[in-house]
Amino acid sequence: MSNSSSIPVFLLLAFADTRELQLVHFWLFLGIYLAALLGNGLIITAIACDHRLHTPMYFFLLNLAVIDLGSISTTLPKTIANSLWGTREISYLGCAAQVFLFLLLISSEYYLLNVMAYDRYVAICKPLHYETLMGSRACVHMAAAAWGTGFLTALLLTASTFSLPLCQGNGIDQFFCEIPQILKLSCSDTDYFREVGLIVVSAFVSSVCFVFIVLSYVQIFRAVLRIPSEQGQHKAFSTCLPHLAVVSLFISTAIFAYLKPPSISSPVPDLVVAVLYSVVPPAVNPLIYSMRNQELKDALRKLL
Repeated sequence: MSNSSSIPVFLLLAFADTRELQLVHFWLFLGIYLAALLGNGLIITAIACDHRLHTPMYFFLLNLAVIDLGSISTTLPKTIANSLWGTREISYLGCAAQVFLFLLLISSEYYLLNVMAYDRYVAICKPLHYETLMGSRACVHMAAAAWGTGFLTALLLTASTFSLPLCQGNGIDQFFCEIPQILKLSCSDTDYFREVGLIVVSAFVSSVCFVFIVLSYVQIFRAVLRIPSEQGQHKAFSTCLPHLAVVSLFISTAIFAYLKPPSISSPVPDLVVAVLYSVVPPAVNPLIYSMRNQELKDALRKLL
């Protein structure tokens, strides 16, 4: 294969060779997908229908639920269908679309998590200025900035990746189209290092955002520890700790997936890491955010 235009289809990773194990994979991923659809769908409906939840924190949580629905719908349906029908194929255009949409959504989610950290910082550390700093217009602008930055990141990385000449076959050692796996198929060192450079720049921007999140939570925890009542501390920690857990899992696994050296790449660890940053967060986010949030639990109870 001389270049990428000669590749009509890519072959995704096969989880198993036997039909029985393929069906186990089908039912497992189908169950996770349906749970993610149900959980995120309930959160979106509850926030949209309950006027008491029309606040900045829940506005950003609604955006997060929409992103989670989109990201898991970008990756899982294709691998579920492949397991059901016993195939591995995904078209060239389908692979490019999957890369773009997935990058758009996970990049937007990462920037949105930064916005959510800022929202919690203002709510706890500057409560008297909360209404001014987190007005409805400001919230819409911050959410739009997260989506817009994610779009630009996805467009740049996708265009750069699929402009690479590919001559190392068409097999992708992952259950969805992922940039690090596509880079293994490149036959141009110059273009390869250009793409790696773009990923490193993106990682640098992500690191700056991560430092912002860490500093925000340092200030938050300092403020929470000064709250005299245990009930106040509990309420503050109950809204911050779930967010911090989601951020930690998402960032650590995504950075490892995209920045690990090719020499330590292996199918099984790569698969586990991909599941941890692409499948687990969308599936568990609804549980994490609703389990420790009494207002959201009341809204869900009322909705059901």
